[in-house]
Amino acid sequence: MYNHAPENYTCPFCLLIAGIENEHVYSVQSDVVYHDNSVTAFISSHQWQNNHGNTIVVPNEHFENIYDLPLNYAQDIHRVAQMLAFTMKAVYSCDGVSTRQHNEPAGNQDVWHYHLHVTPRYKDDNYYASQREPMSVSERAIHAEKIRKHF
Repeated sequence: MYNHAPENYTCPFCLLIAGIENEHVYSVQSDVVYHDNSVTAFISSHQWQNNHGNTIVVPNEHFENIYDLPLNYAQDIHRVAQMLAFTMKAVYSCDGVSTRQHNEPAGNQDVWHYHLHVTPRYKDDNYYASQREPMSVSERAIHAEKIRKHF
């Protein structure tokens, strides 16, 4: 009812979770910081200029958005988001943490698989006035290793 993925959509997050890297996937296995039976967390391929470490938490099963997401997955996603928040405080010495989740085109959703961003925040970081920018795989690997070590 509230789904917008095109017919025959190739989900980049499902491919990442399955360990398949191809032209549909911006993220790579070295981005993954956490994985269990229900959720996976990984460093985003795009970062905000003053907020490196932006991490995405997704259910391992494909659900397009919050309308489809079963509550047991929501609980698991937020459990991992909380672990990431504590980790970001320790690893980045950030002043705070933001979580963001988008639904449908008008909600600015751009990947048709439910995902929650967890981002380190700093006083006067200009977060809402800045744009996401691609980050290299090698730089993402540095951030992923920092987070994995603390997990």
